[in-house]
Amino acid sequence: MSSPGKTRVAVVFGGRSPEHGISAVSAGSVIAALDPDEYEVVPVGITRAGKWVLTSADPRELAIAERRLPEITPATGSAMVLPADPTGNGIMVLDPTAGPSALASVDVVFPVLHGAYGEDGTIQGMLEMAGIPYVGSNVFASAAAMDKEFTKKLCAAEGIPSGPYAVLRAGMTLSDADRDRLGLPVFVKPARAGSSFGITRVTDWADLDNAVAAAREIDPKVLIEGAIPGREIECGVLEGETGGAPEASLLAEVRVVSDHDFYDFEAKYLDDACEYDIPANLPDRVTAQIRDYACRAFTALDCAGLARVDFFLTPQLDVYLNEINTMPGFTSTSMFPRMWAAAGLEYPKLVNRLIRTAQYRGTGLH
Repeated sequence: MSSPGKTRVAVVFGGRSPEHGISAVSAGSVIAALDPDEYEVVPVGITRAGKWVLTSADPRELAIAERRLPEITPATGSAMVLPADPTGNGIMVLDPTAGPSALASVDVVFPVLHGAYGEDGTIQGMLEMAGIPYVGSNVFASAAAMDKEFTKKLCAAEGIPSGPYAVLRAGMTLSDADRDRLGLPVFVKPARAGSSFGITRVTDWADLDNAVAAAREIDPKVLIEGAIPGREIECGVLEGETGGAPEASLLAEVRVVSDHDFYDFEAKYLDDACEYDIPANLPDRVTAQIRDYACRAFTALDCAGLARVDFFLTPQLDVYLNEINTMPGFTSTSMFPRMWAAAGLEYPKLVNRLIRTAQYRGTGLH
């Protein structure tokens, strides 16, 4: 039974992508921020194999411990399923002895899923079919933002520049012409992944094949980007309340300060290897340009709810789009909530706004 007067929120996390553990950490922060007087939490974990389980709502079980990320396993809780039926009762718990039983219908889903099978339009399509409102972008925007090739193409059509790159689909190799055009160093990355998984900085063409192979362990389509020297700047974007124009946060600059070649997974999450400036120390015109680009990119991809838009800034103050994340890292120390907290929207209020925006938007075409 649901609690009268409370909003029932299914927080979904884990999943089949390499970002499984970070998703769980993000979910723990979201659950901790939900006021129990206002919200009833349904914690839904997804194993790496794709099994859905009803888990504990204790955020302490979803924290990084001794450099180890949390893991959702079949033993974590009772098996469950979400039927793609808008006339049904929402989430079903599967009891091997008593059969399926319906939980009370959830009011909104917060899919704190990063990467494939979560941030790429797949679960968004399921929720659309089920008619359950959810936090974040719709099917198209999620898929387009997840694929860095199409992010760049759509934003280029909007007049937002990105640096030089080449796309290698399955079986393709980098041509000599592209090697000359891109130069060294290059960054080799999966076209559809996040959290810096599978990324290699290549400074010698002899190392390219191994870097491409590492990226293809995650995605057969690989992006090779020419390095853009300079600074890394991030901007958070929120959908306007009650459907208004998107709003940009204060900007953040990320600086890697220890023994890491770039802003990789260990630097981000395990080694405390980065420093951040919020707001970023930039000329006013550059700040305004980046915030404008971020909102335009959000609109160009038809995003909803939230996004973190990342940029490179050259020493000549030229701005280039890096990527868009439609469900960025959401731990209490992640950049997206930190940028909004610096602007006066503290973490619990940010989570509350995202849930209310999702309920207002509902499902279907807009």
